[in-house]
Amino acid sequence: MAGLIESCFTSHNKPVDKNTIFQVSSLSKFVSAVGIMKLIELRKIDLDTPVNNYLTRWQLPKSEFDIEKVTVRRLLSHTAGLTDGLGYSGFESRDSVQSLESSLTKARDADADISGEVRVGIEPNSMWKYSGGGFTLLQLVVEETSGQSFNEFMTSNLFTPLNMNSSTYILNDSLSSRLCEFYNADKTTAPHFYYTSLAATSLYTSLSDLETFFQFFLKGKNGEPIGRKQLKPETLKLLREGHWDIMGEEIYGLGSMLYIDLEENEYIFGHDGRSTPPINTAIRINPVSGDGIIVLETGNPDLASRIASDWVYLQTGKADTLLFGLLLKKTITIALVGILFIILLLIGLARWRKKRVAATNRGLA
Repeated sequence: MAGLIESCFTSHNKPVDKNTIFQVSSLSKFVSAVGIMKLIELRKIDLDTPVNNYLTRWQLPKSEFDIEKVTVRRLLSHTAGLTDGLGYSGFESRDSVQSLESSLTKARDADADISGEVRVGIEPNSMWKYSGGGFTLLQLVVEETSGQSFNEFMTSNLFTPLNMNSSTYILNDSLSSRLCEFYNADKTTAPHFYYTSLAATSLYTSLSDLETFFQFFLKGKNGEPIGRKQLKPETLKLLREGHWDIMGEEIYGLGSMLYIDLEENEYIFGHDGRSTPPINTAIRINPVSGDGIIVLETGNPDLASRIASDWVYLQTGKADTLLFGLLLKKTITIALVGILFIILLLIGLARWRKKRVAATNRGLA
């Protein structure tokens, strides 16, 4: 795990360093979103055109809701009305990985109790609902409009220009020797999973490459993000403009989570990744100060997110949206356990009193 100024590494067995390759789970969405914004700048797609207009290999199925309202913007911001609930578990071998089209129809690696069907189940733009399937659909949009595979497009338009030479969505032999070990929460070795859902969850990258990616957003002499001449400053700014709020607090931009509001209509932004067996990753970027943190780990379901959220608290004195959710969940759990204990105690007291009354009545008889 590491910050951008100081790096710290720890491992259970195989050593890790800045060039160790990690799978970063849903942090992939943040990087994928930058590539999709590049596709927009190339005028291959538009943010607000119905997504089915770009698709020939597969299309959103008919729905009682208006599928014409499903746009790239709404897919990027999780407001397209998709109800897939994905969450991908992955496949233990490359040969078992589904085709992109069949995965969109019904993902065989959907998490337990999830339909895995990418379809419009609520009115688009009526609520925020996280959708891994939405980014898998965007993966298909990239392939159909660019004429390249998703990995080829991201490599030629982002990774190669930025010299992110340890980043890929499909692991190749030259990088596999640097792949980290995967662990379960009990410290036993876990398998390495492969995915159809490249854009949503399958990015392989290193700390060194993510530091380069981080600098992509730093301010230049004119106060605008440097962008490494790959994206316009206004495009980079759009990524972190709020597209949905909860109780007045902006929570999500275009492929980026918004953690805490800052001055000048800015936010600490980035993304987290979490999958099973435990991979947990996090990146937080403060565009005002230029500070940030990156944490990559396996073997714990929320360690990276907690460290990154603690960093936000140290920066701002406020709990970010993700930490607040974690604390709220913990508080609710404690409260429920407390309520259950009180109920059991009351039941026990009631039974005890009933037995006492019965014994007293027998004695009177």
